[in-house]
Amino acid sequence: MSSPLQQLVAEIEACRACALPHQHRPVVWVDARARILIAGQAPGRRVHESGVPWDDPSGDRLRTWLMLDRAAFYDKRNIAVAAMGFCYPGAVNGADLPPRRECAPLWRPRLLPLLKNVRLTLLVGAYAQRYHLGAAAKQTLGETVRAWRDYPAHVMPLPHPSWRNSAWLKRNPWFEADVLPELRRRVSSALR
Repeated sequence: MSSPLQQLVAEIEACRACALPHQHRPVVWVDARARILIAGQAPGRRVHESGVPWDDPSGDRLRTWLMLDRAAFYDKRNIAVAAMGFCYPGAVNGADLPPRRECAPLWRPRLLPLLKNVRLTLLVGAYAQRYHLGAAAKQTLGETVRAWRDYPAHVMPLPHPSWRNSAWLKRNPWFEADVLPELRRRVSSALR
């Protein structure tokens, strides 16, 4: 007999609740033992093709930020990945579309309570920040990330590690100087 989490993952993987211009391929990477939850936007094209979360240059940068190698990152006892949208939403003019609006309200209220061992939730990007922080999210992603100290210690807002955000990172050196050391400390602590 499967666990409630396994049953829910099977439901998510079979989901066809929204209309997509391509094949549905929900990407959800969870285990009841996971200690860190990464809540991002939605899978990109490469992740859609591989079925492996953060299996792209953004994932390389994220793993560098976290100071985790691929083995530790992809150990489901360590990391759960549940984006705001589980399917690749498509792209316009080379930019990924936002996560589908149907996904988060349909699945997150059922999924998050089953991840009982999560000690740290990383809110990667504005969509995840708005969902998880609600009214406490600031007007812009930059303001929300800069206010990381204002949020509970088990929540850490981050910009998206996309290479498209390299200019933002250069304009905001405080992220590397202040946020990354604390992020790494919290990740290390959560995985102990």
